[in-house]
Parts: sequence; structure tokens; C-alpha cells
Amino acid sequence: MKEYMGPDFLLETETAKRLYHSYAENLPIIDYHCHIPPKDIYEDTRFTNLAQVWLGGHQKREDGSDYYYGDHYKWRLMRANGVPEEYITGDAPDRERFQYFCETLEKTIGNPMNHWCQLELRKYFGIENVICGANAQKIWDKANDMLQNDPHCTCRGLIESSSVRFIGTTDDPADSLEWHQKLREDSSFAPIVAPSFRPDLALNIQKSSFAGYMKQLGKAAGMEINSAADAARALEKRLDFFVSMGCRASDHGIETIPHTAAWNDEKRADEVFRKAMAGEAISEADRDDWQSWLLYQLACMYDARNVAMQLHYNALRNTNEKYFHLLGADTGFDAMDAHDCIHGIQSLLSDLTMAGRCPKMILYSLNPEDFDALETLAGCFQQDSSVKSRVQLGASWWFVDTKDGMERHLHIYGRLGVLGNFIGMLTDSRSFLSYTRHEYFRRILCNTIGSWVENGEFPDDDAMLKPIVEGICYYNAARYFDIPE
Repeated sequence: MKEYMGPDFLLETETAKRLYHSYAENLPIIDYHCHIPPKDIYEDTRFTNLAQVWLGGHQKREDGSDYYYGDHYKWRLMRANGVPEEYITGDAPDRERFQYFCETLEKTIGNPMNHWCQLELRKYFGIENVICGANAQKIWDKANDMLQNDPHCTCRGLIESSSVRFIGTTDDPADSLEWHQKLREDSSFAPIVAPSFRPDLALNIQKSSFAGYMKQLGKAAGMEINSAADAARALEKRLDFFVSMGCRASDHGIETIPHTAAWNDEKRADEVFRKAMAGEAISEADRDDWQSWLLYQLACMYDARNVAMQLHYNALRNTNEKYFHLLGADTGFDAMDAHDCIHGIQSLLSDLTMAGRCPKMILYSLNPEDFDALETLAGCFQQDSSVKSRVQLGASWWFVDTKDGMERHLHIYGRLGVLGNFIGMLTDSRSFLSYTRHEYFRRILCNTIGSWVENGEFPDDDAMLKPIVEGICYYNAARYFDIPE
């Protein structure tokens, strides 16, 4: 029987062990897509206890309104284990909330959260205790002592001790980026922290908040927005500002990826825009025509500025209306959807390629049934660029960010594409402890490659294997996003 999460955790062959310990284990990290707040990095925030880091909770905005922050992966598990909401997002004492989480984790056999949390305790706090209710107090005491006193356990300390070279945050076009500016001016902090351009609020014209957001965007861009063309110009002005602040990627987290006949019809886009600004109802066809037009405009902007375009789709968001009204978005009530977006993505890529305007593009679906289709589609749009695998199947995301999900992803990418060009893992997280997800991925990657080698499916030649492993873990992303090595 193997040791629980020992030094060779997930490494099933001698080749896998060699590849991981020799090449993958100590490489730096490029976390090109995450949701951590740049303000906390700049201020080098120190958390009081482990519940704050792992569970987050209830906060007040400056205007007095409520909001909830934290790790919704963990919140979902606690709810499934019958934990009352007051111990999840509520104001119950942190020690009691932590106890409930530890008792929940005891039952999560097969869930990556069990592994992630154990890896975090070992890496950042040197804690070997198995996470369970009986060990909760020991873990609480030691981790909290380090969080309150150890210089390596501040936000910056956690980043630096993880050898993170680059962090791509997720930012709205109307954001002032004041904390990014301060970080750029702070020579005491070496990792690069760059904004990523996420214009979801401009794309989601069907939302009642759209008109108000256009005013906010116009104010940030220093102009009035009275037409579809104005909206595109305002976004372009903001994108230029983001690029001046080091932006290397955009991100789009929309439900579907439409590409209708209106993709090049500014008149139609303006018609829908004016309906939304007047508070009129926006039909599904209206939404699709607007998004088709604006996505094309944005893609052209990204191509001109060497900004990668990330598309995340097939998330069924805010499914529980009661708790959406109580807690808001991103609180653990999203699910996997099954939209067929392949034709929309194909049309978008084809029209962009015809115009010579196709940017680097990373395609993520929350539904793994799309992986084969996305990888074969990516292979159709690699021309006209010196960037290796310019269009890529993105890493396993969210509900597919699991051992079997990553293995499936790697097999599909390897079977249908050039796996050695894959840009690798990201955290997609709001937690400063989640860099161990890169370790988790690297172990699974090396085990997958090791199994192919030991099965006689690829040469046992480190002159070939080393650049593949090191490329996927670090160097491919450095090249793809133009990050200084």
C-alpha cells in the first residue's frame, strides 16, 4: 500500500518520478488566470486565521451593502454535508466554521479538494496531520500562529515562497487599476502582476444593469457612450490603458459563444444597443447579435495588441434563485451547462482568419464533452502565425479541475494536437494558497507522460522528454504571454 500523499503522490512509475522530481517539481509558476485581489498583494495582507484564508465569508462594502467572498468550491462541499449556511458564509465564529469544514473534508474521498487542502498545509505550514475533525484544533493552532507571525505567510510571502513569476488577475475594463499601478512602482516585489481585460458586463446586454454600466465605462474612458460604435471605442481606449499596465490576456466568461450574421453589422448592433439603453426588453436574438458583433470587434483589438483572447463558456450560473438573491453571484450555485457553441466559435475564428485578424485564443468549456471538438477546431486555425499552437484547448477548468479531468484533457490534447506546446495550468482561484494546484497538475502530467513512456508509446529519452515537461509546466506559457524568463 502506498503512503497517503507521500513524496511520490500520484507518480505511479519510475519514469513519472524521474520526470517530476528532476524537471517539473522546482520550476517557477506562471499563473496566467486567477481572481486574487491586487489590493491584497500590494498591501501584503496578513490573514488572522485559516478560516479566513480557506472559507472567506461575509463582508461589508464601503457603501454598507453586503457581499460574500471566499472559496465556493469549499462552500458547496459544506452545504452537501448538511452544514448550516451561518457556518459557511455567515457570521458564526471562525473556529466553529473551520471545524465544520474539517469534518466535511473527512468524507471527500475522490474529491480534489481533499488533496489541494492537504498540499497547502504541507507546503505553507509544514503540517502533516490528516485534515479531519479530530485534528482540527492542532491544525488551527499551528497554521494560525504562522499566519499571524511568519513573514512567509503574508500575501506576498505566499506568492514568493511559491516561486510565482507572473500573476494575471481578472479585471473589469472600467477598473482604475490603481493597485496594479502601485505594484508596478514597487521595486521590492519581483513577481509581475498584470491585469486581464474581462468585458463581460459590456457583452451581457440582456442584463438590467447594462445601461448603468455603459455610463461607468464611459466615465472611465473619458467619453460619452451613445452608440454601439462609442461602446467599442470606449472599450478600445480602456484596453490600451490595460496594455500600458502590462495586460497580456483578455477573458470572456459568457454563457454561450454566438456568431450570427450580424457579426459585421454595426447598424444592427446599434439598434440593439439603443433598445438596451432605453430599458426595452432584449430578446435572445438581440443578445446574440450584439455579442457576435462585439466579440469580433474585441478580437480584432486583441490581435492588434498581441493580447490573448480567453473564452470560458458552458457555466450555468446562479441556478438557485433564492440564494442568488441572498448571497449574490460566485457563491457556489453554478453548474455545468451543455450549450453547443462549436459552430459559433468556428464562425468567429473563420471570419477573423479571413480578415487576417485572428488573435491568440484559448478555448475553455466547463463541459468536458466539448474537449474533442474544441481541440480539433483549434487545429484548423494554426496558420498565419509564428506562435506555436496559437489557438489552444484551455486547461481543465472548474468542475473538470480534477485528477480524471486533467488526465482526460491531456489524453485528448495529446491525441489530437501537439501536447508539447500546451501552456499548462492556472489556478482560476481567489486564494493565495492555491498555487499547489500547479503541483497537483505537474504530478498528473508527469504520471501521464511516464505511463506512455513505460508502455513503449514514446521514447525514454530525456533529451526529448525534458523540454516537453518543462515547456508545459513553465516555458510555453512564458513564450505565449511574452513573459521575461
